[in-house]
Formats: sequence, structure tokens, C-alpha cells
Amino acid sequence: MTDTPDGDPATGHDQQPDDARGLVDRVERRGLSVLAVVTAAVLLVMFYYPVGTVLVEAVFVDGAATARPFLDILRDPFYLGDLAALFDGRPPADVVSDAISGGPDFGLVGFTVYQALLSTVASVTLGVPLAYVLARYEFPGRQTLRSLTILPFVLPSIMVATGFRAAFGADSPLNGVLGLVGLGPVDLLFTLEAVVIAHAFYNAPLVARVTVAAWESVDASAVETARSLGASPLRAFRDVVAPQLYPSVLMGAALSFVFTFGSFPIVLALGDAELMTVEVRVFRLVESLDYAEAAALAIVELLISLGVLYGYLRYEARQSARAREIRPLPRRRFVPDSLSVRTLLPRAGLVVYAVVALVVFVLPIASMVQASFTDTGGLTLDNYRFLLERQAEAAAFQVQPWPAVRNSLLFGAASLLVAVPMGVTVAVLTTRGYRGRKLVDAVAMAPLAVSGIVVGIGILRGLVFGIEIGPTRLVVGGVAAVVAAHAVAAYPFVVRTVAPGLERIDGTLVESARALGASRTRALVDIELPLIWPGVVAGAAFALAISMGEFSSTVVLATGTDWYTMPVAIERFIGRRLGPATAMGVVLLVVTSASFLVIDRLGGEYRDGL
Repeated sequence: MTDTPDGDPATGHDQQPDDARGLVDRVERRGLSVLAVVTAAVLLVMFYYPVGTVLVEAVFVDGAATARPFLDILRDPFYLGDLAALFDGRPPADVVSDAISGGPDFGLVGFTVYQALLSTVASVTLGVPLAYVLARYEFPGRQTLRSLTILPFVLPSIMVATGFRAAFGADSPLNGVLGLVGLGPVDLLFTLEAVVIAHAFYNAPLVARVTVAAWESVDASAVETARSLGASPLRAFRDVVAPQLYPSVLMGAALSFVFTFGSFPIVLALGDAELMTVEVRVFRLVESLDYAEAAALAIVELLISLGVLYGYLRYEARQSARAREIRPLPRRRFVPDSLSVRTLLPRAGLVVYAVVALVVFVLPIASMVQASFTDTGGLTLDNYRFLLERQAEAAAFQVQPWPAVRNSLLFGAASLLVAVPMGVTVAVLTTRGYRGRKLVDAVAMAPLAVSGIVVGIGILRGLVFGIEIGPTRLVVGGVAAVVAAHAVAAYPFVVRTVAPGLERIDGTLVESARALGASRTRALVDIELPLIWPGVVAGAAFALAISMGEFSSTVVLATGTDWYTMPVAIERFIGRRLGPATAMGVVLLVVTSASFLVIDRLGGEYRDGL
């Protein structure tokens, strides 16, 4: 037997490793393209097809194309109030005359727009002063306070609604304090005011977050030039600072309007039949199996939300295009070196604002925790004992605590595996010079404008009920259906978290790596991802928090199944006893916060090892 030299094809010793390396090289060269195709396919199956199913059901009734569901809505005063008469053939002059003489009636759609506008005004009113404090003053804890502006993405809305019920009811701690100073009790439950304040709790930090960035982008030299030319501080603010702020304020307002127009858990928990919005009405129609009317009404809601979201994306694109190197305005000390009317007046106003902010932002959460440990007799653990008893008695209650916690963690982890790769891929495609990236951005961000109820209905009707593919019926249900809904809700926030970091990376780094032979995928993995890893970790934390707090689509998909989550359990409890609902809310708060911190810690360990 003769020896064969190493590497001789006759032996086959090195052929397999060469084939493996060739496969790896091919995957690397086409990796980003494959990710893009997979992301598009996932979006098509998990979002666009289900939403398309809802749209089709609005125009196809009993197998025939018809506009009847839309016309029924447009002609129904319940939905459009006085405007319905216009679609019923009445002359506009008569409609206006009747509205003036009898008082205008805008119907359900009009009320939904009205409460969203009020909520947006409240959010901007509370958010802009917070942005001013964070951008213009230096004080201990400023960075921590700025970090807390992620609050709307971390706290589940049904939990916050539970906190508001504990904070603003007749027996709330607030009324206890008011009673000490001789003021009458305040009961805001099931009022429009409670809904507006709860919406502001979520959206004011969002307005503050986008406005702070704009305030810190104001060029100090432009303000100094205006002052040197004789402009007063107020004139300099009006002519130099304000024009640079209002686009971001409008962006925050647009997002607030979209979120509050499609708000579901807040209105469901804090409103009643008189405060019903379009989203709640769609849910009620689904419960009664009236899918055609629900789909048509959902499309009306979708058109309004998409119109506002389109305006937001246009403003955001303009802001990104105007990015430049500037010298930001210096921050002042909150405690002035010298006392005068000029220095004390604005700070006194901020102290008043702080009191209002404590009532809006801190009191609901503190009240929820306090209510979970108290009853009419004082401190107690009965509410938590109630949860344990219901855990032991499976048939005694509709939901059990431990399966809700387990399902929330399971869905959150699975959603991370889907949402983070999708978000990073879309962020790369929309921040690099790829052809059609603006279209990709608009298409990929559509889930921001589509309500969870619509997504839930679409997945239920399109995937859970099954898709006919030739002689085969493809059914996607159970865990997969819920994870699909959660991932669709979460991944746009991963995109918005990762994209700014990618935009700041020097493009020559990637070009140099490509010139040295690295594939586009290898450059992304070896250069870009390590540089933006904190943003990826933050995106993952947001995705987890959104998944664990998702209620709208989950309540549709989990009805009649064992796949309910902690938010769904809270909604079931809150309809019976507030105490157990607050206890379940505290459990949700602890689990969400712990999961958020674990992901952030894992990200820190990765960065330490770089």
C-alpha cells in the first residue's frame, strides 16, 4: 500500500472541509440578502396576509364583492353622527343646519378622534416641560430621569390601567390626602378625564424623549448670534429655538395620536359603554362574530392611523436629513448660584410641574402596589393568597396565575428570537444606501399604525382558521399564533432603537472591510454589530417588555384557550375584584422589570468582553 500525499483528492481527507468552507463563504456572501428575504416572508405571513384577510372580509361578504359593510358604517349615525346624513343623500346645508340647531353629534369615530386629540394635547403639555428640564438643567439624577422616559415601552397598559383604578377611585390614597386638607373626594373612574390622564402617562414620556433630542441639537452659536443682535431671550427662543423644536414636538404628537386613537386596554379598563372607542367596538363585534362589520370598521380606523403615521415618517426623514455637527446649548444648574425673581420664577413653575407629574406618573404605580397589600382592615396578604388559592383550584376561576406567568415568559423569549433579527435586518436595509430603502422603511413600519386587535383578528381568521394551499390546509395556531402577533408588535421598536447607532457608524469602516475581502454579512457581524451592541440589547429589552405587556391581540387569540398571559389574567381579575388584579399587576411589574434587567445585564457582560 503506497502513501498518498496530504490533500490528494483520492483520499477525500480535505475535500469535506473545503466544501464546508465553501458553504460558509456562500452563506456569508448572501447572508444579508437571505435575512432580508426571510424577514419579508415573515412579515408577509405574520402581518400583511392576516391584515389583508381582514381587508378582504370587509369587501367580500358571502363570497361576493360588496361595499355594503362600508356604506352601512358611513350611513350609521352611531358611527359618524351627523356626518352620516351626508352619505345618505341629504344636502350638506341641511346637515349643517341640523347640527347647529340640535348640537353636533360626531358619533363613535368622532368621539375616538376627540379623545385621541385630548390625550395628545395632555401628552404634549406634560412632555414638553419634561424635555425642557432634561435638556436645559443639570441636577443629580438627570440621566436616571431621562432613562425613565422609556416607561411607556416597559409598563404593560393593562397594569397601568389597574394602577389608575387604584389611584383615582373613591377609596384611593389621593382622596385620603385631599380629606386631610378639607377637600372633597375625587372619583375619576369611568370618566373621560381618567382615560386622557392614563394616555398621558404613556405618551408624555414619549413626547419628552423625542423633544429632548431636538433641544440638544439646537446650535448655541445661533442663539448667541441672535442675542448679540439685540434679541431678548424670549425673542431668541421664538425665532431660533422654537422652529427647531416644533418638528419633533409634532412627531411626538403624531405618535401619541396614533397610539391613543387605537388604544384598547386603557379604554376597556377605565371607560364604560359611553366611552367606547372604535377599537373597543371592533373587539365587541369580534366577540359577537360579526366579522364583516368589524373588518370594515377596522379599515376606517387603519386609514386614519396610517395617514397620521405617514406624516410622522415624513417629519422624521426631514429631521434626519438636517442632522449636522453643532455646539449644543449649555445646561444650567437647577439650584441657581444667586437668588432673584428671574432665576426663581421658572424654577417655581417647574416645582409645580413636578407635583403634577408625581400625581400622573408615580401615584398610579404606587397606588397599585399599596392596594395589593391592603384592604379595608389595613395591611394584608389576602390578595396574594387569593392568587395562590386560584392556582390550586383549576376549575374555580377562568385563569390561573402560574400559567399566565409561564406563558408570558415563553412568548417573550420566543418573540425575542423573531423580533430582534427582523429589527436589525430592517435597520440595516433602511440606514444604508440601498435602492428603495424609503419604501422599505414605510412598509416595515406599518405595524406601528395597525392596532393589535386588527392583527389578532387577522391571525385568527387567516392563520388559526387555516390557509388553503391546494389540497392542503395550513394551520398556525397556539403558541405560534401568539408569538407571531407579539413579534409584529415588537420589532418596529427594535428598528427604531438600532437604526440611530447604524447611522452614526463611519461608513469608511465597512468600505475598508469590504475592500479587504469581507462579505457584507461579515462586515455587519464583525464591525457594525459590536459597535451598536448596546442598541441591540436595548431593542431586545423593549421587544421583551412589549411582548410581556401585549394585550390587544393576545386577548383575541387567547379567548377560549390556555394560552392567556399576565395582562389577560389582570383583565379577567379586574372585572371581579380590584385587589387580586392589583396583586397580579405587581407580579407582572416584577417579572417584566426582572426580565428587562437580565437582558440589560447580559448586554453589559458582552460589552465588557469586547
